[in-house]
Amino acid sequence: MRLNAYLARSGIASRRGADELIKAGRVLVNGAPGQLNTFVAARDRVEVDGKPVAKQKLTYLLLHKPAGVVTTASDPQGRRTVVELVPGDPRVVPVGRLDADTTGALLLTNDGQLAHRLAHPRYEVEKVYEAEVEREPTGEALRALAEGIELEDGRTAPAKARRLGPKLIELSIHEGRKHQVKLMCAAVGCQVVRLRRSRYAGLDLSGLAPGKWRALDRSEVETLQKLTGLASEAG
Repeated sequence: MRLNAYLARSGIASRRGADELIKAGRVLVNGAPGQLNTFVAARDRVEVDGKPVAKQKLTYLLLHKPAGVVTTASDPQGRRTVVELVPGDPRVVPVGRLDADTTGALLLTNDGQLAHRLAHPRYEVEKVYEAEVEREPTGEALRALAEGIELEDGRTAPAKARRLGPKLIELSIHEGRKHQVKLMCAAVGCQVVRLRRSRYAGLDLSGLAPGKWRALDRSEVETLQKLTGLASEAG
């Protein structure tokens, strides 16, 4: 794994902060100054300011994000962040983002490689949203959502769309564009009033109240690894 990812996983700093430590010459790998392109193997010895760095245990948490909480590690406006809702040791970061007013399933982990792949469009990770909208969607609107919507940054990929109630739409997508679900619904005349992500990569919120979290079990982690091709590479 790349040196900055190793340091981030170890809780030393964010990847950007780790880059600064490396450029300042404060990181040694097997006694030699680390570089931005240095890769760390299991047997390598890493030190920061002369102190050995121990890689943290890989941790995978599913959070039921409540409204009003931001999906960042820190917030300059002083708003509460998702990392404040989960244990601080080991340090984990959110995979992707949810708007402050959007609730639902959010994965946090210190497994940088898995997080990168889950967020990459190549792996088409499914995200399922329940959108409460201002007016009842027509059949034509649902078909348009399913076929793809032309947005400012291009046409969205085909999705799954169905009506759950008079003003409630379930939308399954595998892209991660900013405000995508809200923009798609607005494009078909259905402004979103409330948005909840009910499932992420097959993980749902069963038994999790807003603001609560749980650790993934081994089978769930293995499923994510298979989904992103990591299981076959490890084998």
